[in-house]
Amino acid sequence: FNNRKFSLKYRKFKMIKVISAPRFPKNFHREMKKTIFEDDRTKIESIVSPAGFSDPKEKWYNQEYDEWVMVMGGVADLLFEDGKLRRMEKGDSTYIPAHTKHRVERAHHRTEWLAIFYKK
Repeated sequence: FNNRKFSLKYRKFKMIKVISAPRFPKNFHREMKKTIFEDDRTKIESIVSPAGFSDPKEKWYNQEYDEWVMVMGGVADLLFEDGKLRRMEKGDSTYIPAHTKHRVERAHHRTEWLAIFYKK
């Protein structure tokens, strides 16, 4: 199995499997993250927020990278520093430009996110 084509196909299948079925415990009390892929310009994370989770009021994400995030399951509210509240449900996605302060205001149910961070 040293065939390069087989190796590449296997890696792609494995990545798809990880994205579609992250393995996190069913009962937990803090947000959990798993890096699926990372290089010098891109990072892909699977994130799970437990039901009732919210970031501390003083904590704002303020990343150097642009972010595209999609809810794979659940319902949560994202709050932006300018006061805008965005309800996110399964299948919803949003683009968050670099240095746009935001946080999870509340996860109403266990919420699974797919986040892609990238430099332009």
